[in-house]
Amino acid sequence: MLLIRSFLFNVVMFGLMLVMGIILAPLAAWSAAGAFWSVQTYCRITLRLLSVMCGLKTEIRGPVPSGDVLICSKHQSFLDIIILSATLPRAKFIMKKELRWAPVLGLYALRMGSTPVHRGKKGKAMQQMVRRAAKNAEEASQLIIYPQGTRVAPGAQRPYKIGAGALYERFGNPCIPVATNAGVFWGRNTVYRRPGLAVIEFLPEIPSGLPIHDFMERIETVIETRSDALMVEAGFMPESAAVPMAGARDG
Repeated sequence: MLLIRSFLFNVVMFGLMLVMGIILAPLAAWSAAGAFWSVQTYCRITLRLLSVMCGLKTEIRGPVPSGDVLICSKHQSFLDIIILSATLPRAKFIMKKELRWAPVLGLYALRMGSTPVHRGKKGKAMQQMVRRAAKNAEEASQLIIYPQGTRVAPGAQRPYKIGAGALYERFGNPCIPVATNAGVFWGRNTVYRRPGLAVIEFLPEIPSGLPIHDFMERIETVIETRSDALMVEAGFMPESAAVPMAGARDG
């Protein structure tokens, strides 16, 4: 039964994305505000359907940032993208370059001012990321970067990349770390949507002005420690407690 409900939810979710994406395209083309409203509306409807159809509820913890901040988030699932997009007033993502061509997703992401980057070219990609993000920084927004560079399955370890530190130093904005357990319920490459409570938690602000090395160590420690705690709360036991990995890598 869970498989059937999950399958039906996926059909409805992607069908709604296509229909709303087409219908609301003129609004998004008219203004960036229209694009933000369209995406937020779609994501909020999707989260409601997820709760009703699959029994997977979501919860936001911590103060929701509304000003000009850098958000460094744990990324486990497409679900955490949906929750952040539904919750933040002006969410802009650092996203992989290939998503520019994704139907509907690419159009709206670019219209909202998200920044596509080539993840495979490391140093050059980081320079392009900072330059393009600066070009899209004319109005207050919440710039979201996934410091590990990709989705990471619950319990898996992946190093934090220095790109988050480059953005932190370049813009001089405070950073809000974000923890989640979304991957416990909505895994990668599976249609299953497990019932339960998926949490996004906005953690205490890290002020601007820290040395990059200190900043990288701090975001890794707080994000991994709190994400592990949220996963334990959801019934998933990580193999080890969060321990900062040996050095951030370029990316």
